[in-house]
This record gives sequence, C-alpha cells and structure tokens, in this order.
Amino acid sequence: MKIQEIIVVEGKDDTTAIRRAVDADTIETNGSAINAETIDRIRRAQQTRGVIVFTDPDYPGQKIRQTITESVPNCKHAFIPKEDALHKRGKGVGVEHASVEVIRKALRHAHIMKEEVEIQITQEDLLTAGLIGGPKAKERREKLGKLLSIGYTNGKQLYKRLMMFQISKTEFSKALAVIFQEETDE
Repeated sequence: MKIQEIIVVEGKDDTTAIRRAVDADTIETNGSAINAETIDRIRRAQQTRGVIVFTDPDYPGQKIRQTITESVPNCKHAFIPKEDALHKRGKGVGVEHASVEVIRKALRHAHIMKEEVEIQITQEDLLTAGLIGGPKAKERREKLGKLLSIGYTNGKQLYKRLMMFQISKTEFSKALAVIFQEETDE
C-alpha cells in the first residue's frame, strides 16, 4: 500500500511501524514541543503532497495534532483506538505498538478536519444519545470514536470533532444504532 501524503508521526519508532505497514514518507515531530522548523516542513509537505497527521492516542498526541491543525490547515488525520496502541506488557501507548492491520485501517479512514462546518448534529443530540454526562457516556464515546474513525474524545471535544470531520446525521445515527444494539445484546 503506497501512501502519497507524508505522514506526520511523533518519533523514529512510529516511522518504523508505519513503514512496516505501508510505503510512505514521514516527518517526525520528536515530541509535543514542535518547533517552527518542523511546522515549516509540515506546511511545505501539505502544499506539495498532502499530510496525514498520525499521532499517539494520548494527551501529548492530541496536543501535537492540535498544534499542527492550528498552523497547517486541511491536513488529513488518522486515528487508532487506545487499546490497539498499547504495548504488549502494558508499558506505554503509541502508534509504534499498533499492528500492521490497525495502521492500514487508520490510514484508509483518514479524515480532513474542516473549520467552517455545516451543523448537522447538535449538543442536544449528544445529550439524548447519552454521550455526555451519563453512566455509559465515556464507553459510548469510545465506541463512537472507533466506529466513525475519529478517535476518542472527552465530552467537551466530541461535538467539535464531529463538526470538524463533517460527520453526517446519518453516519452518526448508524453508529449509535450499532452501539445501542451492542448494549442490548450484553
């Protein structure tokens, strides 16, 4: 699988994991304190070939993703679920621990975040679905993030992520139906 875009990762181990899964070039941020030179490289990559941001499913990874989004608009974003990024012995979480299949799936489902969005899903929809402030809210958000390939978010960030990825009311409803069916089957 050849990837045209340049994939932005956190470090060398992530680059190794990506190259095991696909034929791609990477830019390494070397941690969450991204310097101006790295942002310039990402900006140039976005202008020439496009960029897929593929960071770890943790707070530093989210911080890097946000910094890049603010500085370099219209990058694609790939996400992996936290449980698919855990070290086998439970020591750490990261793209480098994900399987080839998980990495390929995340790259196939990469999205572009959009700043100007058409509102299809409301805060009321999130409350009604029990995605905010309820006993199963966190678990439902985790499942929703997986089903829609938008990554896990807390309650505050969920609405913003749904809007940025332009998730349609139909996609949202279908994912919720799967979640509620799983809960019924338990």
